[in-house]
Amino acid sequence: MRDTKENQTCFFVSDLHGHVDRYEKLFKKIEEERPLALFIGGDILPAALLSLTASAHTYADFINDVIGVGLKKLQNILVDDYPEIFVILGNDDSKFYESAVLDLAARGVWKYAHNRDIKLGTFTVYGYSYVPPSPFLLKDWERYDVSRYVDPGCVSPEEGFRSVPASEYEKKWSTIQDDLNDLTKDEDLSKSIFLFHSPPYKTPLDRAALDGKMIDFAPLDVHVGSIAIQRFIKKRQPRITLHGHIHESTRITGSWRCNIGKTRCFNAAHDGKELALIKFDPNHPDKAERELV
Repeated sequence: MRDTKENQTCFFVSDLHGHVDRYEKLFKKIEEERPLALFIGGDILPAALLSLTASAHTYADFINDVIGVGLKKLQNILVDDYPEIFVILGNDDSKFYESAVLDLAARGVWKYAHNRDIKLGTFTVYGYSYVPPSPFLLKDWERYDVSRYVDPGCVSPEEGFRSVPASEYEKKWSTIQDDLNDLTKDEDLSKSIFLFHSPPYKTPLDRAALDGKMIDFAPLDVHVGSIAIQRFIKKRQPRITLHGHIHESTRITGSWRCNIGKTRCFNAAHDGKELALIKFDPNHPDKAERELV
């Protein structure tokens, strides 16, 4: 990390969904404030179904033509002050584009964090993209949570469609719970930062607008986060966890942050037109702030 006298602030954004104006605001903020690191928590591209049809607002190669070009300009401007950038994809990002993300990583633009552990000074960054089964049909980044249970109204990972093939075993038996155990093993996570797409279950970060809704007379759970992630945080107590996915949660609960034991959890998803920007110092996570730009 940079010298302790210098800026230790990190930026966290999520669920930008291909909105060019949000990326432009983010690039401007990075140039002005020069953070130590930037965390991008998935759903970075125009909507998966929208990207299948051409329109004036859809980029054929959004990762390179918008994100890559913008970040390369920042590299040229900031030079040594260019932040470490950690990125994952989200459930609305086709896995087909993972190769383009890896290509930018190979060119030194950012670090692809999904299912990896990467050093950031004295901290370790872990990334994880998968979310529990949802009502949406794109299943590239969906897993069963702790078992093969699917909430009413949701579509199992064994159904829907995928932009890249997955084995029948993966679709049927892989779980978020097992993935997290495999990723972290018995590591000490007291100085870790987790970049998740899904929020933890039954917290202020996973509250969906499902009040009073039912499927076949079964009431829908208004909390749609991951039970596996919630249990993982409770048991392993990472220092900081970063989340997105549920856009309306902060508006409904009035909170973009929560504590699970000693872990500080932040949500950067937002259902307004603004860019929701979380700023935090990993050494002092209690002082984190949220700014709508």
